[in-house]
Amino acid sequence: MRIAPSRSRTLRGGTAAVAAAALVALGAVPALAADPEPDLGVGTIAPVKGVQPGSSFSTPLTFLNKGTAEVPEAWVTYAVSPGLEADETHKNCTYYTIGSYDEMPASNVASCKIDQPLKPGVVYRTAKPVSLKALDSAFRDNLRVSIGVHEPGPDDGGSTEPVPGTGDPLTLVEKGPATDADRTNHPEAYARADVTAANTADFALTGDEKQGKVGEKVTATVKFANKGPARVQGLPDESVTTVDIHIPEGTSVVKPHDFCEVITKTHYRCGTSQSWVNVNGGESYPFVLRIDKAVGRTTGEVSFTGQERPFDRNAENDTAQIVIDTGEDEGTAGSSGSNGSTGGTGGSSSTGGSGSTGSTGSTGSTGSTGSTGGTTGTSGGSAGTGGSTAGGATPQTGGNLAATGSDSTAPLIGMAAAAVAAGGGILWAVRRRSAAQGG
Repeated sequence: MRIAPSRSRTLRGGTAAVAAAALVALGAVPALAADPEPDLGVGTIAPVKGVQPGSSFSTPLTFLNKGTAEVPEAWVTYAVSPGLEADETHKNCTYYTIGSYDEMPASNVASCKIDQPLKPGVVYRTAKPVSLKALDSAFRDNLRVSIGVHEPGPDDGGSTEPVPGTGDPLTLVEKGPATDADRTNHPEAYARADVTAANTADFALTGDEKQGKVGEKVTATVKFANKGPARVQGLPDESVTTVDIHIPEGTSVVKPHDFCEVITKTHYRCGTSQSWVNVNGGESYPFVLRIDKAVGRTTGEVSFTGQERPFDRNAENDTAQIVIDTGEDEGTAGSSGSNGSTGGTGGSSSTGGSGSTGSTGSTGSTGSTGSTGGTTGTSGGSAGTGGSTAGGATPQTGGNLAATGSDSTAPLIGMAAAAVAAGGGILWAVRRRSAAQGG
């Protein structure tokens, strides 16, 4: 699922348009004689795998002047994603953080002035490998290195105040004349490498519970949170995860959240605002629902979908529910069972009436002179089995009659008919099914 568009982001298209207009304007000015831009390259960086959070690691960096003229000085910049930071600082470098913007995550940056000439056709390496540290939140991170002849500045994300380093300067030493393989291995003035840490993250869902009456609107909010310890970077331009939300029976959606798309009228799929989620970050998905019918307590299931999450080892919080109390279900509400009728008097031998449905009323004893026949039947009908989306009363078994309402014998039919004739209502609990996964 593509990441949801954010109204607060800088529009890259607009920025590009401004840049294009500026270039057109510059093109209208007569070109002045200028030296060609030096052709510098950064060597391919090998991926770093299995780093332990809290530990340090180092990586060698190489550079090549692919041009024909000597470059008097250069700027080397290395930037890492938020799970990493510089382990050592150098006094010819400044360190700062660029905040996230557009679809770009935050970066911790070191910008270093290399105050030494770079000869043409010569491969250089750092005097010692660059040392980095994996933070507790490290997981899917990366290292990006560039070289140029102009001092880099903060981009559209802005930055914190640059802080100068204090250690030995970062310097380059000659490795040797460039071979054809070296030129192939230094294709651009920029290189990138993935850094993977052995870490986990706990993605969690939280549901909501609301109460209302038919015709009223309620707002139920589903929440997704990353409980860490790792920050998780997903696929570029894709939601870091997606959440399936099923709408409770008896309600309808008045307004879904902006990050959610309709699958069916009772099934929505919600994405994330970015392709990453920080520790303790996440999303909230408020839904405005209208209660259309009183069906008691009704539920809608919530679950993760989308990208696989092998890093998430806690499945207990991977599902949740929206619970709406819509009021008493008219299909299961009613009066309690009636009392058994009194037996005959004066020596008549009538039989006491049966109790209400749900349990077999005890048969009254044969009446004798001056006595009252029959005992009082048990009150209250048996409740049906409550569905998973519209809950009825707790299932019970009344006497010898199953909760399913079976009436397989003729005497029981006769007693039920007698109870109806006496004014006792027979109530059957309504079994309601859960909302279908796709509906």
